[in-house]
Amino acid sequence: MQVLIVEDDERVADLIRRGLEEEGFQVELAPDGLTGHRMAHAKTYDLLILDIILPRLNGLDLCQQIRKSQPEVPIMMLTALGTTDDKVEGFDAGADDYLVKPFDFRELFVRIRSLLKRHAKRPQEALLTLADLQLDQRTRTVWRAGQEIELTPKEFNLLEYMLLNQGRVLPRTEIADRVWDMPFDTGTNFIDVYINYLRKKIDRDFTPKLIHTKSGIGFILKEG
Repeated sequence: MQVLIVEDDERVADLIRRGLEEEGFQVELAPDGLTGHRMAHAKTYDLLILDIILPRLNGLDLCQQIRKSQPEVPIMMLTALGTTDDKVEGFDAGADDYLVKPFDFRELFVRIRSLLKRHAKRPQEALLTLADLQLDQRTRTVWRAGQEIELTPKEFNLLEYMLLNQGRVLPRTEIADRVWDMPFDTGTNFIDVYINYLRKKIDRDFTPKLIHTKSGIGFILKEG
């Protein structure tokens, strides 16, 4: 497994590198965003780990640029920025997971293993539908009533999971675990924020409404 770590703190980068190499990964380091951008486009990696506060090109912009050419590569943000708004920005930029510094390497490794497993099992060339909503897992495009709808990578992943489980109430704890690969923090509302994003894009101007709230439990995707 080839991993690229884009991190300007040499101590942190070396700590992660040594830990992953002990687990059998092959690791390369980039000390700034532009170097990371060049390396990420020069070869294929199985995983990218990005800091956000980077010299020359910040991690959010780097993530967005990589996503344009490599929509499927797993990307983890590893940063000291830990507010709900910070996490939403990271996921909107295209990150698959987000871990806040300081961190325990054991948690980092478990998250990496889970992220790689999740991507390896992702079905290919499948069309998911509900009413006039269509989601193409191969091209990562979404249509409603014949109109293409632009979603961020994390919005797409959330809608994909809801379509795969349509007709079933999904608790916030399950969504956090399966879509964000993290425990649900009752002190944050980022899941509700993303549900609201989806509602505005796939429900607000269309009928029937497909996303429904089950008070005190979670959300369900169904027709009517």
